[in-house]
Amino acid sequence: MPERAYLAIDVGASSGRHVLGLFDGQRLRLEEVYRFENGPVEVAGNLYWDLLGLWSHVRRGLRAAGSEAGGQIVGIGVDTWGVDFGLLGRGDELLGNPYHYRDRRTNDMLEKAFSIVPREEIFRHTGLQFMQFNTLYQLLAMKLSGSPLWELAETLLMMPDLFHWLLTGVKCNEMTEASTSQLYNPVIGNWAIELLEKFGLPTGMLGRIEQPGTNLGPLRESLVAESGLSAANVILPGSHDTASAVMAVPAAGQAGGPPDWCYISLGTWALMGIESPEPVINDQVLELNFTNEGGVAGTTRLLKNIAGLWLVQECRRAWNQAGKNWDWDDLNRLTAAAKPLRSFINPDVPDFVAPENMPEAICRFCKDTGQPVPEREGAVLRCALDSLAMKFRHVLGMCQQLAGRRIETIHIVGGGTKNRQLCQAAADACARRVVAGPVEATATGNVMMQAVAAGQLASVAEAREVIRNSFHLEEYKPQNTAAWDDAYEKFLKIL
Repeated sequence: MPERAYLAIDVGASSGRHVLGLFDGQRLRLEEVYRFENGPVEVAGNLYWDLLGLWSHVRRGLRAAGSEAGGQIVGIGVDTWGVDFGLLGRGDELLGNPYHYRDRRTNDMLEKAFSIVPREEIFRHTGLQFMQFNTLYQLLAMKLSGSPLWELAETLLMMPDLFHWLLTGVKCNEMTEASTSQLYNPVIGNWAIELLEKFGLPTGMLGRIEQPGTNLGPLRESLVAESGLSAANVILPGSHDTASAVMAVPAAGQAGGPPDWCYISLGTWALMGIESPEPVINDQVLELNFTNEGGVAGTTRLLKNIAGLWLVQECRRAWNQAGKNWDWDDLNRLTAAAKPLRSFINPDVPDFVAPENMPEAICRFCKDTGQPVPEREGAVLRCALDSLAMKFRHVLGMCQQLAGRRIETIHIVGGGTKNRQLCQAAADACARRVVAGPVEATATGNVMMQAVAAGQLASVAEAREVIRNSFHLEEYKPQNTAAWDDAYEKFLKIL
């Protein structure tokens, strides 16, 4: 079969990339053709995304891809993080820059929401875990603050939907991204209109929901002219980046029974969970604060959000702002030299959502909980990584409760697999086999969904077989589990 090319535009919270997936029907190879930085922009005390700057990068990446592969490219798809959105007014006028999910306007918004609609009722409608930055609470914050955009907005597009509209002119809401909003009912597969009406939120700006694999058609003519991508159609991947990453989990189906694996999509966030054939909305899921997010091919991602390598990224940023010039290899050396299992934090308390200085926040937490305070940078990093590994163990137990079975293998995918220390710590803490890779999981899943939609592959299972055969996977076996068992009791106390 001749090689065909698909372009994944993967826009993450800290960086973005345009990745060509070249697929001959048997093996997939990836080629990055463009990369750019991303991050929040502070304006008058609020945090925004620079949408127009990101769009300029998307266009440059299209030109780079056109120069590299030209007529070979038959598909283009965009994935991003969840929950954030943009608004269009009359005549499709863009109404400002989208807010960043770490913006402070949603502080205390959960309590205000629960005073209007009880927590249990919100969960019954949406099956989503409660996080203050979910789209529902962002909209409620706009309403309660009297935002002038409120009366002007006619269309709500989640971040990848915005890019797909900019690429094609087609307005729609892709399902996996919509499922992160807490505006979506996964049981009925549509917007949770009854819930939104109880909050007094407008529903007319919510559009039709489309499934991964939907072909939106060609690029706008102006984009074809500047990029040369005349043969490409825009195809919806799992446009929430975790949906694409989970599609790239290189797991084999277990004959005669349910899968015995869970996944961690590891990057700025760590998303840990199981793949379910249907939503699971019950008291146990509510109590554990798990979430039902849409997956590809009709699956549900039953998962929990964990603050991932954000902890390490923010430490590096703080130290480099103070005069260091450390890269990731420097951080790895510092961590390797530090003594493990001395102190722990709870990665998911508000202290670590957006502190001004992450190392100071970690040290302060240790002091306030009566633990040894890390004195050097390596000890701070070791504390963060050990805490993440222990959190994985904690959530693994929850996954097994919900699955009703023992999980034998943890698949870690995404850029975080480059942190070999954390991968080994996860194996040690959880006493489970860890399989790490592929590194570019989100781009891989994006490309493979396009290939399924184009008919080059018959199913997600077939795509995962291609992934297993196409990329290097690294296996980590548990070591020194007794020490981790002893330390786990200490970790549970600080939870």
